Amino acid sequence: MADFTHLHVHSHYSLLGALPTPKELTARAKEYGMSSLALTDNGALYGAINFYKACEKESIKPIIGLDAYLAPRTRFDKEAGLDKPRGRVVFLAKNNDGYKNLIKMVTESYVHGFYYRPRIDHALIEELHKNLICIIPSFSGEPVLALKDGHDETAAASLDWYRSVFGDNLYLELTHHPEIESHEALQMQIKTLSEKMHVPLIAAHDVYYLDQTDHLARETMLKIQHGGIVETTDTAGELAPNFSFITKERAQELFAHEPEALLNTVRVADTCTVSMTLGSVWHFPDYTIKNNKEPFEEMRDRAYEGVPWRGLSLKDPEVKKRLDYELDVIKMKGYAKYFLVVGDLLREARERKILTTIRGSVAGSLTTYVLGITNVNPLEYKLPFERFLNPERPSAPDIDMDYADNRRDEMIEYARTKYGADNVAQIGTFGTMMARAAVRDVSRALGHPYSIGDRIAKLIPMGSQGFPMTIEKALEIEPDLKKLYDKDPETKEVINLAKQIEGRVRHVGVHAAGVVISPEPLTEFVPVQPDPKTGKLITQYEMHSVGEDGVGLLKFDFLGIKNLSILADAVHRVEKIRGIKIDIENIPVDDTKTFEMLARGETMGLFQLNGSGMTAFLKQLRPSSIHDINAMVALYRPGPMESIPQYIERKHNQTLVTYLDPRLEHILDRSYGVITYQDDVMMIAIELAGYSWLDADKLRKAMGKKIPEVMEAEKGKLLKGFVEYGKLSPVLGEKLWKLIEPFAAYGFNKAHAASYGRVAYQTAYMKANYPIEYMSAVLTADAGDTEEIAEIIRECTRMGIDVLPPDINESFADFSVVPRTDKIRFGLTTIKNFGAGISEAIIEERKMHGLYTSLQDFLTRVTNKNMNKKSLEALILSGSLDRFEERGTMMQNIETLLAYHKEQSAGKEASQESLFGVSAHDIHALALLPAAPMTQAQKLIAEKEFLGVYVSGHPLDIYKEELEKRAKINILKKETRNGIPVVTAGMIESVRELLTKKGDRMAFIGLGDGVESIELVAFPEAYRTYQELFVVGSCIAIQGKISMRNEESTIVIERAKSLTTTAP
Repeated sequence: MADFTHLHVHSHYSLLGALPTPKELTARAKEYGMSSLALTDNGALYGAINFYKACEKESIKPIIGLDAYLAPRTRFDKEAGLDKPRGRVVFLAKNNDGYKNLIKMVTESYVHGFYYRPRIDHALIEELHKNLICIIPSFSGEPVLALKDGHDETAAASLDWYRSVFGDNLYLELTHHPEIESHEALQMQIKTLSEKMHVPLIAAHDVYYLDQTDHLARETMLKIQHGGIVETTDTAGELAPNFSFITKERAQELFAHEPEALLNTVRVADTCTVSMTLGSVWHFPDYTIKNNKEPFEEMRDRAYEGVPWRGLSLKDPEVKKRLDYELDVIKMKGYAKYFLVVGDLLREARERKILTTIRGSVAGSLTTYVLGITNVNPLEYKLPFERFLNPERPSAPDIDMDYADNRRDEMIEYARTKYGADNVAQIGTFGTMMARAAVRDVSRALGHPYSIGDRIAKLIPMGSQGFPMTIEKALEIEPDLKKLYDKDPETKEVINLAKQIEGRVRHVGVHAAGVVISPEPLTEFVPVQPDPKTGKLITQYEMHSVGEDGVGLLKFDFLGIKNLSILADAVHRVEKIRGIKIDIENIPVDDTKTFEMLARGETMGLFQLNGSGMTAFLKQLRPSSIHDINAMVALYRPGPMESIPQYIERKHNQTLVTYLDPRLEHILDRSYGVITYQDDVMMIAIELAGYSWLDADKLRKAMGKKIPEVMEAEKGKLLKGFVEYGKLSPVLGEKLWKLIEPFAAYGFNKAHAASYGRVAYQTAYMKANYPIEYMSAVLTADAGDTEEIAEIIRECTRMGIDVLPPDINESFADFSVVPRTDKIRFGLTTIKNFGAGISEAIIEERKMHGLYTSLQDFLTRVTNKNMNKKSLEALILSGSLDRFEERGTMMQNIETLLAYHKEQSAGKEASQESLFGVSAHDIHALALLPAAPMTQAQKLIAEKEFLGVYVSGHPLDIYKEELEKRAKINILKKETRNGIPVVTAGMIESVRELLTKKGDRMAFIGLGDGVESIELVAFPEAYRTYQELFVVGSCIAIQGKISMRNEESTIVIERAKSLTTTAP
């Protein structure tokens, strides 16, 4: 009998259309003794690279294909009811040129053909048909659909068109599914059509899952995608169509009467040979170099030119030796062009006055420092180059660029402009079915009430970063979940199905930072498509497939940091307000005011140094150098926090500084003998155990993964090196290991800490020396986040800076400093329901013709069409018009104000008399009826609604005496003794309800007093008793006990009542 190759196969990259991963498919093919296998996912090539690699691993020949959607007319037609795709066609790449044609076809189907699905049309097929095998699917090929409709002549004509395009590369697919009604009759029609048109048949068995027992999981995925309830009866299971991965023997049984169709699968497989060199070839951007220099020459010349720019000298032996060594390594590795491209991007950012920094180990390079890529001198900070790049490192360097987040997209657009829009795209990612979501989705698809899926999902613990929780793991570690699984049939059904679809791809997304820049149009290397949310082009291959483990396009990370935007904004404000130009990259790093502020714990609004835990350590540390800040950035979360007390103790008593071996001193001298950075561990391994940089890096990675057997092996190797190379005694070696072991899994690398420590210091410097400008920039950056704004306003109050409501004559678009004062005004765009367009119109008119003198003057001069009832109400209730009239009066007369504004606007254009009987330009013609003024409580409610915070007062103001009788929240937040009884009062700012494992309701409650806020915990009994009081906006008094949670003080509630004159 003839052999058989699966040529119509779907993986989970068909996005909720199929179950298997490429690895599972290839493993099954290997198990069944198959030598080749195709992948033909729906409409896309998402899994092509992973499939190719999986095939290589199993020694199976990969066939790259596509199950494409056909537009009924052209791919450009998108009319409802006419152009939703029905037909399908399968293509297989015969060679690399065919693979490229598939890439271009898929890209075009998404960019121009997308309508419900990515669609191709006949014109595109004619354009890109070369080097492709075409298979007409037995369920939905265009000729087959015509047969189903009883149009035999149309079917023949359609097939004739395909034959005219593909010639001998065309096949009619034949499948056998006796379990599907009328399917066998349709296959007989296909055979007849094949004979009539002389188009060969090819055997197939569409694969959507591995085993027939998986059919219910696939049906569930389809219902998750399209809606509806899965049919789970025994009868439904027995009648379900079989789309499993069948064996060669089963194929031979099914196609016993069509041996030629079976043989054609092998012939096609033999014809298709796509060859990729994955992970070994790099495609650098086409960086233009003048004077026909080689990339390395250009980089070397620019590096030498950058030395004096950085205040260094090539006459300094240390500088010359280090720079030449680095340049030699870069030349040997062939990465010069990469450094030139990154250098150009950051040069452009500097010219545009966009603040930048770099994360990761790249700051250890002197070359990047003199090229302007990094901002930290590695010689000054003792940063090793080899942690970033060394002759033994097999992978390419990775330079993660941080830009001010409000201008990050500007830099990506610059890359598009410079290198070509067709050559630049962001990297795609895949969202998968995570444990909790899988449970909820499956429960819903099975028709269960929401509460069932929710109850099960809440019993699944949250995973940690990089280690997502799985259902299997949750059943192991969560006894309540296991108990429910064992006893409740519905739970078992949901969990069993959820385990089958867990981890499967469900949608496409965008990498947070990754961008690829190609030397040619991207479609020479990867398929691209618009991001479903933003419309920007993204790659269909994820970062490993597109990068060094795949097709070899270098990933450029364009990251955004809000604090860089804040810094740039603050520097701009200082220049505008005070006339002082600050070169933020060259500020003194020994500023006394900065370190005094940090020692006082005034860290709100700073980069990396804020938060109660970090603040507490800073107050103990009393930092006095940039190195102290770098160390805290490295040691605090997720670093080895247990080392912080020792670091602080040794800083203040340096007689405690000791070293297990004298050779450790030059490694650990700046951290008082405390292992602080990943680099410390690596340098210890190199200098005391004889490791190479490659071995040291393997040690770091092994410790980071925390795999016990790997750790044990590394420990043995390191201890052996300490004894044999370092000549340490076994006892001393063991002591050194004890210092290393708890650290290495969590530490920062030193260069990263230096880069981020620098930005942290810069933010602290600006806050300490230019507080009002800095805090106004912080407010602007967080506009829209009402909780954060409330915190910042509290900090401003503590600093003696008043934050005032918006004002029609003083506010600009964003938060701004009131001239010649220590006050900050809300911006007009911070008002809810008040758009940027009307804000700009108001500000522009004020700039052109002076301040507004009255309400009439304002309504007459601002004629923007967006000045409607909604926007006028927002101005009134936010306090923006308080200088002209009382809020209650304006609200009672709002229809009059709107009519007046309408007539004044019309009068300006038509120069006609208004209905008020006066000239349209008579600003004294407006008369308002008297009305009751707004109460203070009403004003505060309105401010909360339109500004998100209370500005002109606080609801607690009327309880001032009662608040003074109880402990202030800022005092309680400093209390760290568990179980201490406390009494306090405030207003409820937030309530977050959740279920305990037993299903009881409890809540975390935010309580604020206008200056500080603290978290309250209401366990089930307290929550049941006082639930009516726990409403946002309620002013209450509480009694409870201090509980330390995540290193912060919280209060466990015992009693509560509405705020009265009687203490609880």
